[in-house]
Amino acid sequence: MSALGALAARMSRAAFALSVVATLAAVPVNAQATTTSRLSASHTATIAAADVDSGTTMYTVSGIRVIHRRAANDVVAANLYLLGGVRQVTASNAGIEPFLLQVSELGTKNYPKERLRRVMAGLGTTIGIAPSADWTMIGARATTTTFDSTWAVLADRVMRPSLQAADVEQVRSQYLSALAQRRDSPEALVNHLADSIAFVGHPYAIDPVGSEHSIGTLQISDLQNYLKSQMVRSRMMLVIVGNVSRPDVERLVSTTIGTLPEGDYRWELPPPLPSNGSAFVVAPRVLPTNYILGYFAGPPATSPDYNALRIATAVLSGRMFNEIRVKRNLTYAVSSPFVERAISAGGLYVTTVSTDTTLALMRAAVAELQLGTVTDEGLDVLIQQFLTEYFLDNETNADQANFLARAQLYQGDWRASTRFADELRQVTPQDVRRVANIYIKNVRFAYVGDARRVPEKWFRSF
Repeated sequence: MSALGALAARMSRAAFALSVVATLAAVPVNAQATTTSRLSASHTATIAAADVDSGTTMYTVSGIRVIHRRAANDVVAANLYLLGGVRQVTASNAGIEPFLLQVSELGTKNYPKERLRRVMAGLGTTIGIAPSADWTMIGARATTTTFDSTWAVLADRVMRPSLQAADVEQVRSQYLSALAQRRDSPEALVNHLADSIAFVGHPYAIDPVGSEHSIGTLQISDLQNYLKSQMVRSRMMLVIVGNVSRPDVERLVSTTIGTLPEGDYRWELPPPLPSNGSAFVVAPRVLPTNYILGYFAGPPATSPDYNALRIATAVLSGRMFNEIRVKRNLTYAVSSPFVERAISAGGLYVTTVSTDTTLALMRAAVAELQLGTVTDEGLDVLIQQFLTEYFLDNETNADQANFLARAQLYQGDWRASTRFADELRQVTPQDVRRVANIYIKNVRFAYVGDARRVPEKWFRSF
């Protein structure tokens, strides 16, 4: 995934909500619910086998933490995480890290532009970049026979990019074009505005890919200084999923990125999201429908409320889909996304021409979740659906690498990935109602559409 492609990747796991809405819409509510087993014995047995980790170890090479999972197939996924994300930059140089890595695709010290292209084409492998709020990932997708050669290119891109003036300007032009197009896409614009207003006063308010101003003013000297100060071993964590040996990994790391300066970076969870109260921002556009997205602050990944809020937003997605789309056909898309970061957030999203009616229905769905209690049976069905999606989402080596990284960084232990299913099963109907009351408030909205139909009173009601 390129840095430019990240412009559209704003809501973590948002697609999940729509994939199970038919089930979630049927989840009933009781005034009081009794506590029963979360899942049937047969389903528990099915997923228990998947919970058992096999062949995963963690070790340190030249001061760099490595999480290594052996795989039975010939595919190797190697994700190098540059920790800190938006906390490493300011608004004035936001996006510098993915920008730097993107420029490195056009040539390095050992792989000038044409040679780099020939080598990668001959190998048939890929190196992708994925910036996010908590880190920037540069990762290789290779086979066991092409991994060594692909790693050599990846490491040289991290350590020794050429940073030729023509290459910098080529990437800058691409970036600025993509950032400008954000104004033309209502979906991209509403996501950008919602992030900006929801996380005011927090590092998450900074866009990982930067702004037109920050990218437009970057100089080669800025890139060189960032390379020298920020490409250090203490900021790096490597996750490898594939059929490669530990001695091979140790050799490849120690002779490449293991020779970089150590640095003094220390990973810590970001501060909690501020309680800024409800607010909204409007971007007037003449469109066939209006786009609305609001976020509310959630708990840190270390909190037991993290997965409870994940489930609560999934329930809310199903309720809103049933009431707003299925019953009344007022929208094409409606959901309550769960933003999976070190510090979580939840959201309310809809596209509609009937803004007041739709937001009134959304407010009613939130109230129902806060006042009622999901039945045990309904929650069982939802969690089963969620776990099915989880295992499907983690079938590839690359997906497993990302999940191991989140577990290690967010919860301090990669083994937390194996406890994910059990933790979901422990969420009770009372937990869902409790977190709905604690967190679904002070929603900060972005609105893109008809300025004459801004539903101000409803924005202020959440």
